[in-house]
Amino acid sequence: MASKICAKYWVKIESFDHVHVIYPKKERSSKVNLCRSISPMNMQILQTISDKLKNNNWTTIDRTSCSSAQWKLYISDPPKNDRIQSNVTCDCTFENNTVCHVISFKLKGFNLTGVLPVEFRNLTQLREIDLSRNYLNGSIPGSLAELPNLQSLSLLANRLSGSIPREIGSFATLKSLVLEDNLLGGSLHPDLGNLKSLERLLLSANNFSGTIPDTFGNLKNLNDFRIDGSELSGKIPDFIGNWTNITTLDLQGTSMEGPIPSTISLLKKLTTLRISDLKGSNSTFPDLKDMTKMEKLILRNCSLTGSIQEYLGNMADLDTLDLSFNKLTGPIPGPLESLTKNIKFMFLNNNLLTGEVPAWILGSRKDLDLSYNNFTGSADQSCQQLPVNLVASHVSTGSNKISWCLNKDLVCTRKPQYHSLFINCGGSSETVGDNVYEDDTTPGGAADFASISERWGYSSTGTYIGTDDGAYKATNSYGLNVTGEGFYQTARLAPQSLKYYGLCMLAGSYKVQLHFAEIMYSNNQTFSSLGRRIFDISIQGKVVEANFNIMEEAGGVGIGITKVFDGIIVNGSTLEIHLYWSGKGTTAVPDRGVYGPLISAITVTPNFKVDNGGGLSVGAIIGIVAAPCALVALVLLVLWKKGYLGGKDLEDKELRALDLQTGYFSLRQIKHATNNFDPANKIGEGGFGPVYKGVLSDGSVIAVKQLSAKSKQGNREFVNEIGMISALQHPHLVKLYGCCIEGNQLLLVYEYLENNSLARALFGRDEHQIKLDWQTRKKILLGIAKGLAYLHEESRLKIVHRDIKATNVLLDKDLNAKISDFGLAKLDEEENTHISTRIAGTIGYMAPEYAMRGYLTDKADVYSFGVVVLEIVSGKSNTNYRPKEEFVYLLDWAYVLQEQGNLLELVDPSLGSNYSKTEALRMLNLALLCTNPSPTLRPSMSSAVKMLEGQIPVQAPIVKRSTMNPDARFKAFELLSHDSQTHVSNGSESSQIQKSISMDGPWIDSEFSIESKDEIIDSSSTKLLKDLYDVNLD
Repeated sequence: MASKICAKYWVKIESFDHVHVIYPKKERSSKVNLCRSISPMNMQILQTISDKLKNNNWTTIDRTSCSSAQWKLYISDPPKNDRIQSNVTCDCTFENNTVCHVISFKLKGFNLTGVLPVEFRNLTQLREIDLSRNYLNGSIPGSLAELPNLQSLSLLANRLSGSIPREIGSFATLKSLVLEDNLLGGSLHPDLGNLKSLERLLLSANNFSGTIPDTFGNLKNLNDFRIDGSELSGKIPDFIGNWTNITTLDLQGTSMEGPIPSTISLLKKLTTLRISDLKGSNSTFPDLKDMTKMEKLILRNCSLTGSIQEYLGNMADLDTLDLSFNKLTGPIPGPLESLTKNIKFMFLNNNLLTGEVPAWILGSRKDLDLSYNNFTGSADQSCQQLPVNLVASHVSTGSNKISWCLNKDLVCTRKPQYHSLFINCGGSSETVGDNVYEDDTTPGGAADFASISERWGYSSTGTYIGTDDGAYKATNSYGLNVTGEGFYQTARLAPQSLKYYGLCMLAGSYKVQLHFAEIMYSNNQTFSSLGRRIFDISIQGKVVEANFNIMEEAGGVGIGITKVFDGIIVNGSTLEIHLYWSGKGTTAVPDRGVYGPLISAITVTPNFKVDNGGGLSVGAIIGIVAAPCALVALVLLVLWKKGYLGGKDLEDKELRALDLQTGYFSLRQIKHATNNFDPANKIGEGGFGPVYKGVLSDGSVIAVKQLSAKSKQGNREFVNEIGMISALQHPHLVKLYGCCIEGNQLLLVYEYLENNSLARALFGRDEHQIKLDWQTRKKILLGIAKGLAYLHEESRLKIVHRDIKATNVLLDKDLNAKISDFGLAKLDEEENTHISTRIAGTIGYMAPEYAMRGYLTDKADVYSFGVVVLEIVSGKSNTNYRPKEEFVYLLDWAYVLQEQGNLLELVDPSLGSNYSKTEALRMLNLALLCTNPSPTLRPSMSSAVKMLEGQIPVQAPIVKRSTMNPDARFKAFELLSHDSQTHVSNGSESSQIQKSISMDGPWIDSEFSIESKDEIIDSSSTKLLKDLYDVNLD
């Protein structure tokens, strides 16, 4: 600060603030002429800058503008907010206090529509440029780097595009670079790492790609780094440990991978840490114990495992703790109770926490969310206990007493009865046509659950970045002329997670319509129109829309749109619609706290006919296929009795006991979808008959499995498959949309999987093969493992598939694995340790105890899974690859290579060096562990999942071929092979069958039944259960 005399006036100069003209008491007047002024050249430069910015707020620029009112304009919006201001500051100490130079240029919130002028480079004394919250477009000129004294550049919330110029990296004086909420993209140039004076680097809500350059490790003076919502990928770099002065680190919603590097422990000055939605495998909780100044800690959806760390209780200043959507286990540590003094928000939802909920949490008046965990203690709290959200937080053990809403599955306390849902989200009751959309005007909150008469409810989670006062309901605050129904005038929103539930719903197939309209942004050329709201939509646990942008989808703001999701299956009694913010989009436009999922209304209607008398038919088809379908089923029984549909071996009680959880399709619908079963739409030939591709009237693509009239022996398995699949829904199981039982037709309608089977992708014809990189193979393996873990351990029924193989794994458009063909699945009843039954499976994949003795447990599937692991890693078929004559199967060769210590020779050569040797050894050892001749030594599938994710080690015992004496597995296969070959040689029908099964070797899909303890094997190769999409790979 300095005081200078010019003529008889005192002028007090404060850099980065106003020019205050101070008059002597006796000579103050309204007319002042200062002897100090802006040079004519700078006047012209400033006029050009103003013109290019399209600044209409200044009438003129003259020599005395430094003291003009138009350069010192503040508009409080809201009060005490400086976001709208014109503040140009001068330093008039040049040339003996006669010349003024502009040192700070702020035009914030004036919605300037021009471009960023290159002429700024001529204002050589500039120390600060702030053009936040305008509507500027174009790119950032590299010539700004010519400013020798610039310390701060803020261009927050504009429409700037292109990349950050390389020249910006040459600023020697720059301390603050704020470019958030723009449209910048491209990679971050390594030269930006030369900004060694930089203290603030804020780049969030842009479109940057690539990785964070290694040179950023040189930015050792950083105290604030934010890059939320970009497309940056790669690992979080270890060099962040160099940023020892940093207090704020934001890495939310990128495409970066974990784990969080151990060097983060060096950042002891951190007060705010936000990391979310990391890709990659699981990791343990990072070491943050020395960060005792922490105020906001967000580690959301980072695949963290293990327990919550007790040292978090030492963070005395912590007001926000978010560890949601991880895989944390164990109880809530006692030391966290010490946080209650300052904590405002605690989100531990969507983890695997166990034990009892601590009393200090149940008695808290803070916003705490513990929903979706595995607590087991008794909880007498009501479903409306606020502000602690405990929805779906407990698992029932039979001995603990919990309210229905605390139960993991939100179990209906009475008989399910609802079959439709109409909600005006965030608004009052609204009649649209014949439907009344129910009132949803409860206030919501950071940890809120509300239920309406156990018919529907919602759960809201999260707090807004930068404000604790964000709204959880939205109205049309900009007076938009909203198109569409009245319910688009309001909405419910949440900063992080918003779930709606349909409760006590009848099981069946539904059409879900979600209604959206963006009403929180303006539709004019102002910065308040620049917001980008991006979130994910999941239904029944499956993501149906990723990175959904209402405004982009609708073509503007204030335009109502409807997203339709048909064929949504309710298995139990609960429908769940989940909207989730994954860190994308803007968070400060038009103000802090305007982002996150938003929804206007929900419409849910059944795809089945409802008995208006108050209940559904109690006939053979329960819940889903109503009275008309039940009548058809009765007719079908009569036809089967007479032998028109494959004989009389299917007993009445089998069909009566069938509890279908699917939708019903008419034969007319199926014929229309498949063009009357046009041969051109045939995509395979299963054991029951052909499989067709079809397109429903709404555009949905389906696969139709048709029961062949000549496949009489398949009827039992066909009906069994309906029952099994209808009770099972999981992201890694093929979804059954419905069935058709009409006339002489038995049809199953599945989701269509674009990439056919894993077998075809790996070892089909050249034109059918898909080049699967290492990450994709890992994803497929993990998907199969999770699907089997669900079948064995997580579903209401315990299911042993019995025929896991590469042809029974289908791949969707994103190459996600889905297990198909449950026609051979058997209920593994809990009271039985095993089932001795007729053998049905595929040679080369069957466990020896099952092949030889019919001894069936879930460990038979584990064995088959191990074989599939070998095939995926090696890219070779277990039954068709013989490196040497003495090796019958790929698995045999794997044992040899394990003994020699050369397991990595099995890795698919087409991968080259583009794979992780550590991960490959882990997978191969897991394959050998799963195929251990002793079923008791094989892991459970849930353990296999953890091994694949690296949570627990793989300890594969070495099985020496010489000690097998002889290998029971091969003995069994030799018996089966001999019998099958003998049978195949006896008749033309069997010969045709052998030809049709060449894909998996000479005995694929043959069925065997053991009739006595003497293990006399009866081959029944005439019955083949093929894959949903069966493809001849030769």
